[in-house]
Amino acid sequence: MRVEDVDGELEGVLITADELHTRLAQMAHQVDVDYADKDLLIVGVLKGAVMVVADFVRALSIPVEMDWMAVSSYGSSTKSSGVVRILKDLDADLGGRHVLIVEDILDSGLTLSWLLRNLRSRGAASVEVLTLLRKPDAMRTEVDVRYLGFDIPNDFVVGYGLDYAEKYRNLDCVAKLSASVYE
Repeated sequence: MRVEDVDGELEGVLITADELHTRLAQMAHQVDVDYADKDLLIVGVLKGAVMVVADFVRALSIPVEMDWMAVSSYGSSTKSSGVVRILKDLDADLGGRHVLIVEDILDSGLTLSWLLRNLRSRGAASVEVLTLLRKPDAMRTEVDVRYLGFDIPNDFVVGYGLDYAEKYRNLDCVAKLSASVYE
């Protein structure tokens, strides 16, 4: 889906498809260097990170395994509640593994902070974070991000896996959602 297909619901493109792919390739190159000769497990956070994980792992040249986790602190709201529920847990054992959590967006930091503590408690050799987007002005807790795609304003954004009420995930870019859609 392209922005032109969504009449009047978006206020503008923040990051184009080309910019997304270029930055993911750059981050993949750095991960290739940092994790050469390590047992790397990519943990994608469902549903939003599906696009990010898919394009990111295709850009890697090192062998990796992937697993998925689904956690929720939003429900049907546009703001995080801070109460995290595991909807789908990992299948892989993390003992002695190097884990790279791949996220679509870091907003308040509450969910990711909880997820980091949870995965570190499972005996991983290391747990790091790659996030495509971060909203510095929305952060409510400090989260150490090893690989960062883009800092963005504290707007409600959709596309490239990000949704509003399960819509807009398949936009090929990241765009600001018009407030008239969700107010």
